[in-house]
Amino acid sequence: MITKTQLKVKRVFDVVLVLFLLPFFIIPIVFLVIVATFDTKKYGLFSQVRVGQHGKLFKIYKIRTLRDEQHKLGCLNKSATVLGKYLRKTKIDELPQLYNVLVGDMSFVGPRPDVEGFADRLEGEDRIILMVKPGVTGEATLKYKNEDLILQRQKKPEHYNRTIIWADKVKINKNYVLNYSFYLDLKLILKSIFNR
Repeated sequence: MITKTQLKVKRVFDVVLVLFLLPFFIIPIVFLVIVATFDTKKYGLFSQVRVGQHGKLFKIYKIRTLRDEQHKLGCLNKSATVLGKYLRKTKIDELPQLYNVLVGDMSFVGPRPDVEGFADRLEGEDRIILMVKPGVTGEATLKYKNEDLILQRQKKPEHYNRTIIWADKVKINKNYVLNYSFYLDLKLILKSIFNR
């Protein structure tokens, strides 16, 4: 299981990497926020409350990609703009999460931060998932990178999400915490970059 020392090393790595990356990405992020504002006709920086480490709530930031936020599960691409679909597919819309990593809400690698009603309701030994900060990428994130497309094919996407996908994510994320290594984080970061 991940130790306190490993958590500290993980945090130091996150800070060093984000400070290295920010100078390269700050201007593209500002540009994308401006473009997304015109594209969606709403402020181009989207924020939403998510569940973080130890169940603490925080605001996650993304480039806005949807015209209408009142969408049904499995229908994200239908309310996304043409540009928004591209940003979502390439994960470029997640660049503002560098800020979340910098301030300590997130890590580069970990379970994806969920909306309330999932991680905050974990019980028993499943709660070890909350020991780590949610990540920009992770094993479950990579496995379900086309989650919205999977849900679009289901007759009952909400039920399928909670009973099949969420249950599998819990299993994957528990395994990540129980078998954590710094090497694993590096491997997942490289896989995220080169396996899009």
